[in-house]
Amino acid sequence: MAFINLLVICLAWCLSIFGTLVAAQAKNCTLVTHDASFVPDIILRVTSEQRTIAGMSQTYPLVNGSYPGPQIELTAGQRTWIRVYNDMQGDNLTMHWHGLSQRVAPFADGTPEASQWPIPPSYFFDYEVAPDTGDEGTYFYHSHVYFQAATASGPLIVRGAASPYQYDEEIVVFVGDAFNKSGDDITQGLLANPFVWSGEATAILFNGHSGTTNYNGTNATSPFDPAVFNVQPSKTYLFRFIGGQALSLVTFGFEDHSNLTVVEADGAYTKPATTDHIQIGSGQRFSVLLTTKSEQELQSSGKKDFWIQQENRNRPASLVAFSVLSYDNSTSALSPPAVNPLSLPQDVTTWLEYTLQPVTPDDFPTAAEVTRRITITPVQVSNGSLIWAQNNLSWTEATAPVPYLVSIYENGESAIPNYNASVANYGWDPVSKAWPAKIGEVLEIIIVNDAGPSGGFDQHPFHFHGRHFWDIGSGNGTYDPVENEKKLAGFTPATRDTVWSYRYQATGDMYQLLGWRGLRVRVTDAGVWMFHCHILQHLIMGMATTWVFGDYKDIIQNPEMMQGYLTYGGDVYGSDSNDPTMCSFFD
Repeated sequence: MAFINLLVICLAWCLSIFGTLVAAQAKNCTLVTHDASFVPDIILRVTSEQRTIAGMSQTYPLVNGSYPGPQIELTAGQRTWIRVYNDMQGDNLTMHWHGLSQRVAPFADGTPEASQWPIPPSYFFDYEVAPDTGDEGTYFYHSHVYFQAATASGPLIVRGAASPYQYDEEIVVFVGDAFNKSGDDITQGLLANPFVWSGEATAILFNGHSGTTNYNGTNATSPFDPAVFNVQPSKTYLFRFIGGQALSLVTFGFEDHSNLTVVEADGAYTKPATTDHIQIGSGQRFSVLLTTKSEQELQSSGKKDFWIQQENRNRPASLVAFSVLSYDNSTSALSPPAVNPLSLPQDVTTWLEYTLQPVTPDDFPTAAEVTRRITITPVQVSNGSLIWAQNNLSWTEATAPVPYLVSIYENGESAIPNYNASVANYGWDPVSKAWPAKIGEVLEIIIVNDAGPSGGFDQHPFHFHGRHFWDIGSGNGTYDPVENEKKLAGFTPATRDTVWSYRYQATGDMYQLLGWRGLRVRVTDAGVWMFHCHILQHLIMGMATTWVFGDYKDIIQNPEMMQGYLTYGGDVYGSDSNDPTMCSFFD
């Protein structure tokens, strides 16, 4: 059976590569009007509602009235229309399909001021999402406007071909964190002069629960209750962990259950990797197999409820929270343990490094294929406020008054960033402030940690929109390509879309460089793609880059049909008085 499943996955991979080549050449779309007869496959409505999360009562942006938002499921090889309503008053909105960016229509990546105008209040936008065969896995959706993603987010699962792994049931765990300020207050403070920090996270959330008070043995109803995951003896469960937190790097483990096997990372199956704990940052996803105890083992242990211990790392405020793994819907009451049942590692820099490999071949580019190496050095600087800059460029939503993709359609070749100027300027064009790359290039991007003028190091989960990259590792000190190639000998890295640039010490000298993360990118999908830190505070403060893959002729598609996309609130945005007319790219 395992061999048959692996054969299915290999065939799926081949079909995926073929489908990608076909999609890369497709230039046609069909104009469609979504009038009253059109029924979207999925409807998401984003509202601002009063809620209490981890004890903090305030107004939050919520999807369909809940946090996390509803789990949505797509089928590989099928197109899905997802209608997103902006029912908030006074706030723009987009929706990003995190990890599936390359499988959406050109204006549907959900990045404001990069690939689309945001959805105005009282309007809706129909997103066309079509995961390919081979995209089966764990993803999530979230707003991409300022701090909205902290609560306007939810799980997204792609179904399709059989998994190469056998399990009985699956459990989705959406990881989050909570703050004592509203998202609007946090955003205003981060952009203010003088600068006002958001404050540290006050709680780690599993499926919206902070797990800091007693568990009474019934279904969790208080926001302080631990999340409860009911299991049965002698079964294997696939836990899908989704990193939906704004700030926290979270590490956690299962009491008396150290038999964890990672089998998926960022939407791609991996070869089995055993571990006794998990760590996950904002934007990351890991699927983990856990086989539960037998009846005899439970009898020997004398209990049926076990703690899941959750902690953050490398922040000024240390957090500990708990969830419950409960056998047979046990009704026993539990109090948070006086002594933590687990001793979780403090060092986060080595977890599964040079370990995760793909189940099937994935066309990993060799060092000889690399056409250009770009070193990106994020540094925090003060200009009265505090900002993050990458190679002296800070990028916020105000950087591009018109979305880059819209500008390319409006202005043609002149809107494409100057490639030669960017090569001479640390990777970005001084005029457009975008980072260009040519189709067919193989980029090696090295992120270097800089202590900046304060002498303080930080940590960053970097997320690339568009096609996934290969994680070629990380390390202390400086990047040595020769030495790193030795580590990669005989090893094929898994593709990822979010990886950490770690800090290896808290402080150092001013502008000291210490620590690196490397990735390789095959430039195949023409378009406008963001590469940014997924800590929401850092993103708002400017830790983002916008990449333009391809020349004008590679990017442009049916320009005569795109007019409705080119203005804020244009014809592609629906409302009570407007039936949207848009291009369908997957008919």
